[in-house]
Amino acid sequence: MPRMPTILLAEDEPAIADTVLYALRAEGFTAEHVLLGGSVLPRLKQGGIDLVILDVGLPDRSGFEVCRELRTTSAVPVVFLTARNDEIDRVLGLELGADDYMAKPFSPRELVARVRARLRRHEGGETQRRGRFEVDAAAHRIRYAGHWLDMTRYEHALLHELLRRPGAILSRAQLLDRAWEDALESGERTVDTHVKTLRAKLRALDPSRDPIRTHRGLGYSIDVD
Repeated sequence: MPRMPTILLAEDEPAIADTVLYALRAEGFTAEHVLLGGSVLPRLKQGGIDLVILDVGLPDRSGFEVCRELRTTSAVPVVFLTARNDEIDRVLGLELGADDYMAKPFSPRELVARVRARLRRHEGGETQRRGRFEVDAAAHRIRYAGHWLDMTRYEHALLHELLRRPGAILSRAQLLDRAWEDALESGERTVDTHVKTLRAKLRALDPSRDPIRTHRGLGYSIDVD
């Protein structure tokens, strides 16, 4: 028999936790429970977790903080639970990399339905994790450090090609041929110009890192770790 998905619930309110765990298990899921945000990442590192249900108001740290840290290493779907239905909170949660958001009180059946939907979408390969990058090929967009990048068509094509093979050095000619529809009419300096603007956008989100590497006389590569 195929393995049933395992859901990790981080929730400190016993009544809510018991209700959610019962609803998940009644639908055939394997469900685990932790009380603290600090317990989420260590459990994820052990493997076997297919989705995380994360309460925003955990006693030791914010669920937003947990999600931000989680997204640097994992593409596991995240569903937020919150006592508030504030639009600002919702936008912040989604920008940090959450896949869905439910305000308390909520229907356990609806939560289970959303869990199923997120698992189907994740298993369908709509997004692929590359370190701090997340590539949504179907929607032609890329997320970095928890934020969807605002890129031109050629910036997106350039970054997408680098992310196909992290660490591999691609020459300017290779990038020009693969990312530019009008490669014959464009020069290799066009690649340099787009790398420069792309770097600026990545640094704006995380000034401490420069994931695009220049290899003098060879080309470019990307470091996703």
